[in-house]
Amino acid sequence: MVGVAGESAATQLAFAADSYTGDTLVVLSLRGGFDGLSAVAPVGDPSYFAARPSIGIPVSRAIRLDAMFGLHPALAPLKAIWDAGGLAAVHAVGQVNPTRSHFEAMTTMENAAPGSTIRTGWLDRMIGLTGPVSTFGSTAVGAASTPPSMIGPSPEIAVQSVDGFAISGAGTATEQARWATVINALYAGAPPALAAPAKAAVEAVSTMSSLKAAGYVPANGAVYPKGAVGDSLRDLARLIKAGVGLRAATIDVGNWDMHTGLGSSDSGWMFRQLTELGQALAAFNQDLGSKMADVTLVTLSEFGRRVAENASGGLDHGHGNVSLVMGGGVRGGKVYGRWPGLAAASLVDGDLAGTTDYRTLLAEALEQRAKLSSATVFPGLASGRLGMFAPKA
Repeated sequence: MVGVAGESAATQLAFAADSYTGDTLVVLSLRGGFDGLSAVAPVGDPSYFAARPSIGIPVSRAIRLDAMFGLHPALAPLKAIWDAGGLAAVHAVGQVNPTRSHFEAMTTMENAAPGSTIRTGWLDRMIGLTGPVSTFGSTAVGAASTPPSMIGPSPEIAVQSVDGFAISGAGTATEQARWATVINALYAGAPPALAAPAKAAVEAVSTMSSLKAAGYVPANGAVYPKGAVGDSLRDLARLIKAGVGLRAATIDVGNWDMHTGLGSSDSGWMFRQLTELGQALAAFNQDLGSKMADVTLVTLSEFGRRVAENASGGLDHGHGNVSLVMGGGVRGGKVYGRWPGLAAASLVDGDLAGTTDYRTLLAEALEQRAKLSSATVFPGLASGRLGMFAPKA
């Protein structure tokens, strides 16, 4: 692996013409155990209010999606996308062998091959099916390193920020050019296994330098909120519109582990987090405009939270969760998945049951929008699908 860094970037890349015609798949990971029962609240289930007397979303505050579910008021910027059919939700999403351990749940989710001996990440396996990969084909945005889902032989790159992307120690354009000359000379005639990553690093820096020089103003009046998720989605939109060959991208957003002081429907920790998330997703959709037709974005989290609030006004680790899905190929305006209900007899050890394997929605995205087979990406996955994506032409 060759490292290039400013604020930080790492690269392991291959170069080729980009013949891929599927969507750019964006995985927005909500790290720490996202509470789907706050984001898309089952306000039509009386057991919800009994379990959450102080932190539940009141019916009067919920943005109704259907007879059962309401969107958290902090996610109000997403309602227009929902109404236009560009946003859907899948509720009661879970894993085959649920666990309340952050580490175990994240490791299993990013490997996505339970019961097998496969150790690569599922996005690495996906990229391996798409043919020769250009420099930014598989990119972690807003990160100093790539996530476990990208572990494996396929090339990938991590970009903490577009404007901070540079060869480590080279602070000016002149220094960057000198380093590029030195690296090219150093690896001239070297074996491909050594020369290719070095060449990749130089070409990646050159591409990013061009983007930085051009500057960036979001289109269509889009305004991103300040913060990690807004910054990362802004950079991602920038890369997509620059046509750098993105096939898969990841963004990690932390700070969802709300054991205490989750807050109310109009203030507090969850309200602040969802406000930034909703504004950032809405800005991303607005910024991309017609280019959103070739993007599929999915939110994932390692597990959900307990149904019942705890004595500290928070929520402990649970199981079932919600995933938001946004893009031009989404059959939106609908909550997908089988809702098991929150009555005591329907819970799994006090948790929302996971009735839809998270891999099911990802597999359908690959099949319908990336135009790939999901069999080797998600080995052993059942064939049932949700019907939430229109086939890509």
